[in-house]
Amino acid sequence: MICIGETLAAADGARRLAEAEPGFVWWTAGIHPHDAAAYDPARDGPALEAAMRAGAVAIGECGLDYHYDHSPRQQQRRAFADQLAIAQRERKAVVVHSREAADDTAVMVHEAGAAGIVGVLHCHTGPHPLAEAALAAGWYVSFSGVVTFRKWEDLDLIRLVPEDRLLLESDSPYLAPVPNRGKRNEPAWCAYTLERLALVRGTDPVTLGAAVVRNTRRCFSLD
Repeated sequence: MICIGETLAAADGARRLAEAEPGFVWWTAGIHPHDAAAYDPARDGPALEAAMRAGAVAIGECGLDYHYDHSPRQQQRRAFADQLAIAQRERKAVVVHSREAADDTAVMVHEAGAAGIVGVLHCHTGPHPLAEAALAAGWYVSFSGVVTFRKWEDLDLIRLVPEDRLLLESDSPYLAPVPNRGKRNEPAWCAYTLERLALVRGTDPVTLGAAVVRNTRRCFSLD
């Protein structure tokens, strides 16, 4: 299965792709923290709600990015909070991007979980306390091809996530896993990430892959 995460501006194209492959491709719509400076709640809030009602399975990716700071942090937090509120109203999951913003993200994830919002930490690479906050909120944690890189050493983070809360992703066209690192990523290459996760966790890819599919369907209410 493939979930296409798009910005709000590109969500209609993602919708068309998903509608062409029903039951295999799903789509999301959201406002990335990089774009939060241009966020207009009067304009973008109704557009997001319309996307959810048109079939988007989640809001995202949304969240906080204090590494690049392309948008002021206060505006990032406002856009993120508003999207969490929409997710609650529309009963949709959220796909959360967090980079060098773990403390603020953890607070907002905790509050979202208390409000009954379900989500996933997208392409998570740490730190552990943020993953723990997400798990305590009933959320999921997703890993990408980064875990196959030679420099990746945090095996305990992979083991930290319970099997019923584990997701994986391509983050295409970025972060192609070994042995295809440096190439344009493809969803099919998630198999390499799955193999790495299974090896570290001491299980087999078939068993873990089945669990990931179940988790994906549960997280995004695909059933």
